[in-house]
Amino acid sequence: MTKTLALFLTLFWTLNLSAQTFEGQITYQNSFKSKLPNVTDEQWTLMMGATQNYFIKDGNYRSNTNGTVVQWQLYINRDNKLYSKVSGSDAVLWNDGAVNPDEVLTAEVKKVAVEILGYKCDELILTCKSGVQKYYFAPSLEVESALFDKHKYGNWAEFISRAKSLPLKIVVDNAQFTLESVAIEVKSTKLDTTLFTLPPGTKIAKSPY
Repeated sequence: MTKTLALFLTLFWTLNLSAQTFEGQITYQNSFKSKLPNVTDEQWTLMMGATQNYFIKDGNYRSNTNGTVVQWQLYINRDNKLYSKVSGSDAVLWNDGAVNPDEVLTAEVKKVAVEILGYKCDELILTCKSGVQKYYFAPSLEVESALFDKHKYGNWAEFISRAKSLPLKIVVDNAQFTLESVAIEVKSTKLDTTLFTLPPGTKIAKSPY
């Protein structure tokens, strides 16, 4: 269970229009193919969530899911910390963004590999210690990569430094499952900064995962 929850935390970290950094919301649809004999596709979907709403502004981001395990995550840039609300914990757990238990071994880019929501997307393939991660990103959805250069956790800095934009599709293949996360809506809009703050009185604790 410890290894499984650690995977949850790294997946929801762990998914800029025109010539400026994107601010707004991307909604993703998730599907899972289990590789564990005692966990079904449906159970992974229930735990992880079939839908993910991702918000980003000024180097901060928030991810809300309808999963029963990881409910939301918040990355606060000035702290370089990723805060996660998981079921069964009264405290919000935090991870140091500078620490990455995974490692990228090789990286490959394929130009104009797919079109999603009208965006022509390049493909970035990261072969990692944990498995293979594929990101399909639209160069027009620009992100200032320097804002995330300290966010090593979840290989996020590695991805952003190469793509300099947000993913519209992610495929994660590891020993437990294959996840496919595909954007179903992209909305460029001004967001309230309070969306990227912890609720008053939040109890926090260092994540053991």
